[in-house]
Amino acid sequence: MSGLRGKTDHPPGLSTERNVLKGEFIVKQPGFLQSLTYAWSGLVMTFRTQRNARIHSIVGFLVLAAAAFLRLEWLQLSVLVLTIGAVLAAETINTAVEAIVDLLSPDWHERAKVAKDTSAAAVLIISLTAIIVGLLILGPPLWTQIAGG
Repeated sequence: MSGLRGKTDHPPGLSTERNVLKGEFIVKQPGFLQSLTYAWSGLVMTFRTQRNARIHSIVGFLVLAAAAFLRLEWLQLSVLVLTIGAVLAAETINTAVEAIVDLLSPDWHERAKVAKDTSAAAVLIISLTAIIVGLLILGPPLWTQIAGG
């Protein structure tokens, strides 16, 4: 039975074994700090390579600054933070999808295009939703500040 098990390529600190007969995967996970290191590396790579991630971060910061200026309630602020986090998470997932597609399909392929386009569409959907949430939360107090002083 041991001949049916084989190791696959993996990053240092992470070993994966597969039982071919049963189709089971046995994953030896890295330690917590190593997992954080991998996650941080992915985050840094996303912000270094993805212009839209940087734009979303700047807009998110400006929204939070406006929320602080308007002295929004904690619940409103929490909704804004969760919404900003969702946009940034979607952008990061989109980056991962694009990297995987580029790896598996270096040449142009219709299915690769579909994967990339739908992943980008998910970011568009959450971004448009974030704009609506931002307008609903920031709009009324901002309008009161502008109109009534």
